[in-house]
Amino acid sequence: MLLRAPAFNQIRPSQLTHGLREVREKAEAYAKLEGHELEMAIADKLVPIVYGPGEAPFAIDHHHVAAALWRAHVKRVPVVVVKDLSAYSTNEFWLTMENNRWAYPYNALGKRVPFCEVREFSWELEDDPLRSLSARVRDEGGYGKTSVPLEEFRWADFFRQTLPLPKNDAEFDSRSRKQ
Repeated sequence: MLLRAPAFNQIRPSQLTHGLREVREKAEAYAKLEGHELEMAIADKLVPIVYGPGEAPFAIDHHHVAAALWRAHVKRVPVVVVKDLSAYSTNEFWLTMENNRWAYPYNALGKRVPFCEVREFSWELEDDPLRSLSARVRDEGGYGKTSVPLEEFRWADFFRQTLPLPKNDAEFDSRSRKQ
């Protein structure tokens, strides 16, 4: 597959939300790095992409990384091409993306929305505080990291059904710690 490497600002998201708290934390960490340390941190997080209609590149994971790098004023990210679906129609493309668990068409309330509502850039995604909570719970050992795509969103949906939305940092922190 000999498609050109996309510019950072050409990579489209395949989901509607991210955890803004998680993005801010990652951005702060990236902003503290320079030179070789920054290069190594970036190289460690290849963004997997799928080419869609019109050869548009879509990130299928690491949306938080892309948004954090953008916030940290790092305007490049290494990618790995997973699949070329550029010959597909828009409908075939999104159906294939969803069937492979490469897309997540749900808003911050957990409601399904049309794919046409997916934003243009990862740094424009809607904040889902429970997505940040699911990442923090995972990082604190509440559940194991898995290679299953979109697993953090399923945890966020579980929390959405079982916990009230945290109103402040103290509530967020208390819900994410081991008891």
